[in-house]
Amino acid sequence: MPVDDLISIHNPARSAEIVGHVAPATSRGVDGAVAAAGRAAPDWARTAVSDRAAALLSAAASLEAAATTQAPLLARESGKPLADCHGEILFSAAVLRWYADAAPGLLADRHIDDAQGRLTVRQRPYGPVAALTPWNAPVVLTALKLAPALVAGNALLVKPSPLAPLAVSALLTRLAEHFPAGLLHVLHGHAPVATHLAGHPGVYKVAFTGGATAARAIGAAAAAALTPTVMELGGNDAAVLLDDAPLDDSAMDRLVLAAMSTAGQVCMAVKRIYVPRARYERFVEAFTAAAARVVRLGDPLVPGVSVGPVISAESATRLRALVDDGLRRGGRTVPLGELCPSADASAGHFVRPTALLGLDDRAPVVREEQFGPLVPVLAYDTEDEVIARAGAGELGLGASVWSSDEERAFGVARRLDAGFCFVNTHNRTGMSLRAPFGGVKRSGHGREYGAEGLLEYVQPCVTHAPAAFRGGGARMAPGAYPVPVGPPGPPSPP
Repeated sequence: MPVDDLISIHNPARSAEIVGHVAPATSRGVDGAVAAAGRAAPDWARTAVSDRAAALLSAAASLEAAATTQAPLLARESGKPLADCHGEILFSAAVLRWYADAAPGLLADRHIDDAQGRLTVRQRPYGPVAALTPWNAPVVLTALKLAPALVAGNALLVKPSPLAPLAVSALLTRLAEHFPAGLLHVLHGHAPVATHLAGHPGVYKVAFTGGATAARAIGAAAAAALTPTVMELGGNDAAVLLDDAPLDDSAMDRLVLAAMSTAGQVCMAVKRIYVPRARYERFVEAFTAAAARVVRLGDPLVPGVSVGPVISAESATRLRALVDDGLRRGGRTVPLGELCPSADASAGHFVRPTALLGLDDRAPVVREEQFGPLVPVLAYDTEDEVIARAGAGELGLGASVWSSDEERAFGVARRLDAGFCFVNTHNRTGMSLRAPFGGVKRSGHGREYGAEGLLEYVQPCVTHAPAAFRGGGARMAPGAYPVPVGPPGPPSPP
């Protein structure tokens, strides 16, 4: 394919540098991949769960072996610090291992044989599944779809973001070697490829992570084909510090990184911080001091850099406009951390990490998901007030509560309008493979991680012999309905 027809991937830290190219899929190419996945899926679904899990474990080992060589490529295309990229690949291997270990128990048939009759519930895979993944954590957000989908017995078609497709594509090529031919595919392209795949009649489930605009287009395409979706969308996560919240160095370091990791371009990053008015100035001092310890802005390949550039010039322009708007509203800015001495900020899409003070909730930088290294710090007076303010708006992905009293924190967390609430941490440091993750309201539907993440990729199918007809002797009168006989008994062993 001529170079002009390829998708070029640029380094956001040195925007003139082309990291690589990928070839966009044609409609015929998508159709062929879906057909191949459809042919491979039935045999894979009939494969024993233990064998599918063994393949996943083998793939996990392959991921671990490739982490050191692929992390620099991921850093160059995404702008994420090298250490973060290395950690992302290793964590992705852990995701594969967790689902391999959990699948035999979670996917086992459930049997009941009691006074009401005999019942078997089995978990049936969908068949070909489409996974549409973003650029900000392309490997782990693919792994969170790949691992449960494949171990459940589905085939998988992955369409990475065209902004950072190189490392994940290379890793998926390695992983495909551990599964039957035709089971795992990678398709590149822009929005038309995504919507064609999502609405394809040969695709039976769509998993998407990304923004609301793309989600609406993908959801509409899937709905036209009556295809179910699982969607993890944006968040405007609030960190709520109670009046007894710890302000020690460890807590403040975690909070800074929760807002600034991946230059703030994470759906579950801290986007707003609410602090009791009486502790506001003390908090700002502690937060700024923590940023001085942990924030180093620069090229992601330079050791010690903790915050890289944002993904594009458009993102940088939008973020600077949010800062300018905050200043016009009477707010003030506090630069956070420092620029690495070797960094050339003019070479890439660098935005200085910044706290914005003195704003109210009407400011766009507070009201909207910034998706960048900006964080407004807001004062509040009462607990009821902050719970209402934290839950305002259409998004409800994550939130966090910070307190020295864990029971109190859990009580406040129950009142927050969020799908996942952290306590005394936020973002990556608060995730757990066993904890289902997803949002409420317009932050998506369905769940990733945990048992719930696996069960998104199967459908319960039932075989039932009612007690009245076992042996074939009884008949039901016309118009009659079955009457339950006592409470259901415990499931019998498989």
